[in-house]
Amino acid sequence: MRWIDAPAPSGAASLPELHPLVGQNLMKRGLTDSASARAFLDPDLYAPTPAEALPGLSAAAERVAQTIRAVEPICVWGDFDVDGQTSTTVLVQTLQALGADVSYHIPVRKNESHGVNIENLARIIAQGVKLVVTCDTGITAHEAVHYARERGVEMIITDHHDLPPELPQAAAVVNPKLLPENHPLATLAGVGVAYKLAEKLLSMRDEKTIDGKFPLSADALLDLVALGLVADLAILRGDARYLVQKGLQALRNTQRLGLKTIMGLAELAPAHLTEEHIGFTLGPRMNALGRLGDANPIVELLTTSDPVRANVLAVQLEGLNIERKLLCDQVYQAAEAQLRENPELLAQPVIVLAHPLWPGGVVGIVASKLVERYRKPAILMTAPNGEPVRGSARSVEGLNITAAIAAQKDILLGFGGHPMAAGLSLEAEKLAEFRRKLSKTVEKMLGEARIEEAVLQIDGWLNLDDANLDLAEHLESLAPYGPGNEKLTLASRNLTVKTSVKLGKNKEHLKLTVEDETGAIQQILWWDGGSEELPDGKFDLAYTLRASDWRGVRQAQLEFVDFRLVEGEKIAVQRKPLEVVDYRRVERGQSLLAACEPACEIWAEGADKKSVNGCDRQELKPAQTLIVWTTPPSPEELKSALEAVKPEKVLVFAISPGMDELKPFLERLAGLLKFVLNKKAGKTSLTELAAATAQKVAVARLGLEWLSKRGQVSVEFSGENLHLTAGGVLDEIAALTVESQLRSLLQETAAFRAHFEKSDLKSLLG
Repeated sequence: MRWIDAPAPSGAASLPELHPLVGQNLMKRGLTDSASARAFLDPDLYAPTPAEALPGLSAAAERVAQTIRAVEPICVWGDFDVDGQTSTTVLVQTLQALGADVSYHIPVRKNESHGVNIENLARIIAQGVKLVVTCDTGITAHEAVHYARERGVEMIITDHHDLPPELPQAAAVVNPKLLPENHPLATLAGVGVAYKLAEKLLSMRDEKTIDGKFPLSADALLDLVALGLVADLAILRGDARYLVQKGLQALRNTQRLGLKTIMGLAELAPAHLTEEHIGFTLGPRMNALGRLGDANPIVELLTTSDPVRANVLAVQLEGLNIERKLLCDQVYQAAEAQLRENPELLAQPVIVLAHPLWPGGVVGIVASKLVERYRKPAILMTAPNGEPVRGSARSVEGLNITAAIAAQKDILLGFGGHPMAAGLSLEAEKLAEFRRKLSKTVEKMLGEARIEEAVLQIDGWLNLDDANLDLAEHLESLAPYGPGNEKLTLASRNLTVKTSVKLGKNKEHLKLTVEDETGAIQQILWWDGGSEELPDGKFDLAYTLRASDWRGVRQAQLEFVDFRLVEGEKIAVQRKPLEVVDYRRVERGQSLLAACEPACEIWAEGADKKSVNGCDRQELKPAQTLIVWTTPPSPEELKSALEAVKPEKVLVFAISPGMDELKPFLERLAGLLKFVLNKKAGKTSLTELAAATAQKVAVARLGLEWLSKRGQVSVEFSGENLHLTAGGVLDEIAALTVESQLRSLLQETAAFRAHFEKSDLKSLLG
């Protein structure tokens, strides 16, 4: 991977009490004031969003309350993964506390797959149920909703999966995907939606709108919420992060006998439980029940007060988890064998593999492992003779795999999911056609935005002995980690390997002892590194750092990310210290600029270039003084500008170009393309467009790709050079995928500009 060095930690002037790495990370996220930073770190200072902010939730709560008051039976219909299991338990426990006549149904994966199965729905209706409440499923259950309504039974849909073109005609539909992307509730998984409904119902009890039977607070459900959100890889932003923070606190002190029993069998110490223990220990055990058996007993396990029953069910989970590990290893080895035998399968933009004997319950796990190894989306399918092919898909950042699969709906029996994961089924004879068409769709969706080279962002360089428990404890304040809040990647220079030991049942892991030039020594865990070649000679090492408990001992744990060989010692060059003048946030910027010496380079981009008679990144040349008028979009552009000018003095104004929101950026880009088409015969370059929009080249590329997918322009690439023609073919699905990628990159740019405008300039400028 190509490493990108972060600026040296400069600390956060507004948060002097924080470790510099923590402060720098917060500022990188745009959390530049004390209040927002502390709300990010401390859930007690975060203001959670009212449940009523979820569209449809108030109507759903009132309909449930009406059914409870009428003493009519309610059925909670869940799903068999951890998100679905915990969602079901949250609603069942809440409805029981409210005195409802409640039952529940979690589909058995082998017999029913995902969704609302009509056959079992008919059985439930025949038992007298008058209201069905789904959780973590149902957003595409048009047929089931129609079937139930015809028989006088209402359905409430609570789900978080991608929305269909039309919503089911249910009594209420509650789904965070109905909210804007930046809404604090937008990234909730199914259990988060179920919790918000439970929170509203319990508040109605407290207001005496409905009666209650058993005492239950919403806080008592938070341990379940953390389990579901982390296991479902929810993006940890806004309320999702807050709920995991509070949920982990609850999980460390859980009173649920079933969870205590599972932790005991797994040899987990609850006191320092983290999201990693959910992801790698608790979640897989609970998932094993749904993948390989019947997940319905999980509700009993999570609510029982009977020690004997809790132990029986927890032991069952443990046995299924052992079976899951064995099956995953077998399927993974078989998948790798297919790729070795047919390298053309790996050459495609998406890996699609199938086998008649692969168990459907583990193909999704193995697909994830293939994604990690090959950095490509992967679909693994089970194809029993004479039966439809069923499979699970996992994706990479920037590719909406459900949208890619949806483009093949004319040859599918069914599909559903969200941008990073999906399930699907099709007739066996159509598998080859599906693989061929999906590859073309993925190629088209990724287009020129496809990442040809993996990039690793280094968040900070450390001396090896500074990667210690004290720093690890400081970094824990940024946790929980996960999608939307990745662990910091740290690095140390000029290391050598002293020893290596293989670990694990199959010797699949490595424990390295490394040493730096001062003699400092650390141990590094390299998961799945047992068969990898070790670095020979000196190397730089990238790793993550966490505080960990090993048999009750608190210690720093370093985990391998990547290494790069040192190419030889560099000759140190003595340079005159850079003189830096800070004019940020100073009024009269134009008059100060006019007073500057003429023999200087004014770096200005976007709409401001002309007004200050400036140069963009392509035009900069050596000069004694560099004036940074426009705030740079990233450290790379700043570094390139300094290298081009080689100044002795830098004056920094840092005026925002106002191009970090989607609408103004696209409007500016569209105007530039119109000029290129009319005045330059359609000829331009990505760097020219990036400079004219004051953005990174990657942002300009994605913006161009979006306009192309919208049918506004056609693009021919020749390296960095472009030839544009007006008009093109509209591809709405691909445009949505590109728009999501573009929003993410623009947010990244905005966060860096906010960091640049407040951080220590000497550190930023090196």
